[in-house]
Amino acid sequence: MIMSFLLPKLSSKRDVDHAIKTTAEVVLVLRFGRDDDSVCLQLDDILAKTSHDLSKMAAIYIVDVDKVPVYRQYFDISYIPSTVFFFNGQHMKVDYGSPDHTKFVGSFKTKQDFIDLIEVIYRGAMRGKLIVQSPIDPKNIPKYDLLYQGV
Repeated sequence: MIMSFLLPKLSSKRDVDHAIKTTAEVVLVLRFGRDDDSVCLQLDDILAKTSHDLSKMAAIYIVDVDKVPVYRQYFDISYIPSTVFFFNGQHMKVDYGSPDHTKFVGSFKTKQDFIDLIEVIYRGAMRGKLIVQSPIDPKNIPKYDLLYQGV
């Protein structure tokens, strides 16, 4: 069973723009990737299984990286999957202990890691923060230079 079918898809720049502009008071989660990529499918499985529990805090969408080149460029997506977070139209940055605070690259190791991250982003955003500290154990954060081939 492919979990991506359970998550809403955005397949154009207009769809993504609309989600960013209209998603209010919850964390907007945009997973950039491809449906046929095994790591994307692994991540989608985690996203799909947590989307119900997180529905009061997050709206989760999957985005086909090939259909939104302007966003691929904007977020400098060279590895997939890459997950980007927004709150009330603002790009939320997360300090994962790596140089890139703009996105999470790879899949989360556990559902709990993803849930913890959303809670931290949500609470930080509600307090007006634009950057939060990742709650995820650094051991669980993929070192993507070794793991992922380029888009």
